Amino acid sequence: RPPDEEEEAVVAWQEKLFSQFEVDLYQNESACQTPLDRQYHQEILKLEKAGGRKNYRIFTYTDHDRFTNLEEHCQKVTDSDDEVPSYLAQRMATVRRRRQDRRPIEGSSLKSKVITWEPSEEFIKNNHVINTPVQTMYIMGDLGPYGKLGHREYEHVLCTIKVDSNGVITVKPDFTGTKGAYRIELDGEKRELWTYTIENASAQVQQEDEEREQRVFRDLYSRHKEYLSGLVGSEFEMPLPGALRLFVNGEIVSAQGYEYDNLYVHFFLELPKCWSSPAFQQLSGVTQTCATKKVGRDRVAYFCYLFTLEMFFTQEDESEDSLPQWPVLYFEVLSLDFWQRYRVEGYGSLVLPASPGLHTFTIPTWRPVELGTVSELRRFFIGGSPELEDLTYVRIPTTFKGERLSRLGFRTKTTGSVTFRLHCLQQSKAFLETSASRQRMQGVLDRLGGCTQQSSVYNVLEAFRRARRRMQEARRSLPQDLVSTTASAL
Repeated sequence: RPPDEEEEAVVAWQEKLFSQFEVDLYQNESACQTPLDRQYHQEILKLEKAGGRKNYRIFTYTDHDRFTNLEEHCQKVTDSDDEVPSYLAQRMATVRRRRQDRRPIEGSSLKSKVITWEPSEEFIKNNHVINTPVQTMYIMGDLGPYGKLGHREYEHVLCTIKVDSNGVITVKPDFTGTKGAYRIELDGEKRELWTYTIENASAQVQQEDEEREQRVFRDLYSRHKEYLSGLVGSEFEMPLPGALRLFVNGEIVSAQGYEYDNLYVHFFLELPKCWSSPAFQQLSGVTQTCATKKVGRDRVAYFCYLFTLEMFFTQEDESEDSLPQWPVLYFEVLSLDFWQRYRVEGYGSLVLPASPGLHTFTIPTWRPVELGTVSELRRFFIGGSPELEDLTYVRIPTTFKGERLSRLGFRTKTTGSVTFRLHCLQQSKAFLETSASRQRMQGVLDRLGGCTQQSSVYNVLEAFRRARRRMQEARRSLPQDLVSTTASAL
């Protein structure tokens, strides 16, 4: 076995171990262009006088080396060989996240105020991208054939170590431990297999030093907590007694099962009686236009569109006869083609959940249709389709004042579905008061929840009536002697 097939090295943080390629390069003083190159030239001369380098296949690239900058610039977002970098990826690649590039001006201004209400263009430009200062180090391996060290094509990254300004150390891949050695298989004249292990060779901290460090951290955290409490304050805005504040952090996740591509969703929130919202609250929105992709049998458009809703409920009449209503989210799905023609793909509605927590809904949609093929030809060639003037017609229109709503002659067609993810938070002063107040607020919530469940209970009763009617019709169609025999046996 050649002597350089096995090697073990203990590497310190930002310790420079030269490769054979670097030794051959920096020995020639004319090849040194930067101050760092000339520094490496002097260090290599000292190594040669001391008997040469001790490492052969294992070497390192530190944070200041040219390889580190090129590696960060050439990083890919996906594992595809034909990946085309996006505009944001190209802009992010030009940001060198280095500790010495940190600007203390913005950091000092943030200590005096939590929110920057009027940010400057320079502030927005500097904070738009992730620029957390990071120091990087690469532990490399020269996996060339025996006697052919120093070729760049045989250099492979064995381990990447990063330390950010928050003190977080990232080691990729992780220390070997009990998982076994890592493997690198080379494709060439000889299919060579290299294995290597990564172990933490740092000295263990003494117990006294560790306890002292923990005390320092606890003191630091307590002071930082007091500092944040001084900035935020101890008084929070509470709703009036008997009122309820509802926060909804929502996400339009996806839309699937529609006929045309390039979908977008328009939505708005309807506030019933006794509900209100702040003046700055926007109760409607439109998602971006999203192309679909094939997932299973459906074509799915992933929006991941976030929105926030805040509203108040103030109870006016606490009698049992008054049944409050819960806000409803109405939405419509539309498609946009190459010629900027839009088509209505479906309508739907979602009653906001009455219980706090995480809720996920997949709401089916429908769209109105006309009889005949002319409307479908018009929809295909020139775009456009029958639409609703009032989106609340999806449920009970707000303009309807009668007792019975007839939709006789209104033809619809089932289309796809839209998936929502809602994080709901409820705030009320009654939650902090006596048990009687909590029971009263719980009664209001129960009635609100019951209002949202009225439609589902009604659907169950209607299904039961239809099943009973079919059973009676089937009983009438049976011969009378069979019916009488069954009745007598019972």
